[in-house]
Amino acid sequence: MTADGSKYYYIGVDVGTGSARAALVDDDGNILAESTHATQTYRLESDSRIFEQSTTDIWSQIKLAITQVVAASTVDPSHIKGLGFDATCSLAVTDFDGNPIAVTPQASGASKSEWGPGERNVILWADHRAEDEAALINATGSKVLNYVGKTMSLEMEIPKILWLKKHMPGELFKQCMFFELPDYLTYKATNSLARSNCSLVCKCSYIPPGVDGSELGWQPEFFDQIGLGELVKDNFKQLGGVPGRNGIVLSAGQPVGDGLTAEVAAELGLLPGTAVGSALIDAYAGWVGTVAAPTNPVSEENNHPSLISSQNRLAAIAGTSTCYCVQSPDGILVDGVWGPYKHAVFPGLWMNEGGQSSTGQLIDFIIDTHPASPHLRTLASETNRSPFNVLHNKIDSLAADASAPHPSYLTTDLFIYPDFHGNRSPLADSTMRGMITGLKLDRSLNDLALKYYATLEAIALQTRHIVEEMNVKGHKIDSIYMSGGHAKNPVFMQLIADVCKMPVQLPFSSSASVVAGSAILGRFAADVKDPQGSGASGDWAPKEATEIKDQKKAEESSFKYKDHLWDLMVRMTKPGTPVFPQKDEKLTKLLDVKYKIFRDSILIQRKWKSMISEVTN
Repeated sequence: MTADGSKYYYIGVDVGTGSARAALVDDDGNILAESTHATQTYRLESDSRIFEQSTTDIWSQIKLAITQVVAASTVDPSHIKGLGFDATCSLAVTDFDGNPIAVTPQASGASKSEWGPGERNVILWADHRAEDEAALINATGSKVLNYVGKTMSLEMEIPKILWLKKHMPGELFKQCMFFELPDYLTYKATNSLARSNCSLVCKCSYIPPGVDGSELGWQPEFFDQIGLGELVKDNFKQLGGVPGRNGIVLSAGQPVGDGLTAEVAAELGLLPGTAVGSALIDAYAGWVGTVAAPTNPVSEENNHPSLISSQNRLAAIAGTSTCYCVQSPDGILVDGVWGPYKHAVFPGLWMNEGGQSSTGQLIDFIIDTHPASPHLRTLASETNRSPFNVLHNKIDSLAADASAPHPSYLTTDLFIYPDFHGNRSPLADSTMRGMITGLKLDRSLNDLALKYYATLEAIALQTRHIVEEMNVKGHKIDSIYMSGGHAKNPVFMQLIADVCKMPVQLPFSSSASVVAGSAILGRFAADVKDPQGSGASGDWAPKEATEIKDQKKAEESSFKYKDHLWDLMVRMTKPGTPVFPQKDEKLTKLLDVKYKIFRDSILIQRKWKSMISEVTN
């Protein structure tokens, strides 16, 4: 608190797939103000794999959101002590002055044979242009693959950088700096080139020094092998440098540089030097904002969960796609599940990340492409309800008419396999495709409601597949901590609890959990950067401001204060609401059979592909 007893405040910024959100919170994690602004995604009609964004557009929306929350809260900027960022795992490309470089010729407004500066300088996480490059990397057998579930995803950054290397003019490629989007945001805010462990370890083929014989973090032989040898030159300068030589890598929330630059502070209405925490990928910010909730649906450990107890809590960050993050004391290799990632959030601990590339996007697709979709929208508008509420009421009505004890009895002959945009986990197969079995000549709203429900079932069944694979390999997951838009869907949440046979913990605020996680990073950065100025107290607090100017200092600081980060998570995370599996043996048996059908769908699709391949290749 300040000298007069008033509170200090912190801002979290969350850049998701379609928006930039800011929230201003107090010392206890209470949200005083929020603001969200849509960001633009560019597509190519000629290539459905392409998803691009613009750092200029993203930063503009961030500025709007931050200035609005500061104004709405009426908090004096001198009382705002820290700022934290998270963003999607997308690739941002600039020159060495920070100016955007377009990631396709079309994005620069030039002809196909020309490349150069351009606003569309972000290859979004969902972009699947780098399929061939990922296949080349996966054929190397490099030890890098042991830290991404044995299969490099085409959604990761090195395949995308390799795609740019193959298509960009050589001289232009040499001028590029490559950022994971969260790290670009801290660079923009502070003018520091420091990178985050989370971004590098999780998406950039970086193995922390000391892990599996890694010395530099970056693996020169791997980059030489795949055709990116020029990145090795100048000590990986284009990727942020080698820690201890020409770069610095920070753990979650550690203060970046000297805080906000004077220019950015003026743009945001904040003070120069305001602490900026080392950023996280959005899924991991969701983990920070949920798993330390004091409510535990499994045990009586409600008041102050321990850091080690996080190994039992799977964070599910569910929106356009869904990510599943879990921490463990030891590195656990799960085939088809990303990781294990050391230091991804907490120094010395490991994370695994499963995922589904299309969940909210798939639900929207099923609804929007059905002939009854216009009728659904009209009915929702006329009755002042959401389309989802209309569908849920329709499902209940159909169940009542059929005397069905549960909606899952309505879809006993309708099965959907959900990989319409490939499989991220646990198959790690981008060639997998969606399947629908049990179609009828029915264009009605009833049919749309059933297809919608079958889609929810499919996503829940795949969630079980991911959780089972994680636990079989050594994880100890016994509960799922949700955040994101899906947490507002009670039908979906109950399905996940029933299908996975474990409680689902809903957050205090489904829309704010991720941005709250980023605000916690801002609080931690402020406490470490200037403990007296931030109001930090307790045995952990350093006697004086901790300036992180070199890698050795960064590592010492990260281990010294990691318990304080967990304490902040516990203090600033609000209790949520548990959803328990229903005690219905018949329903459990039905869902178990549907799970077997789900697994059979994988086998039959792969069998059919093999049969076709035999006669076409």
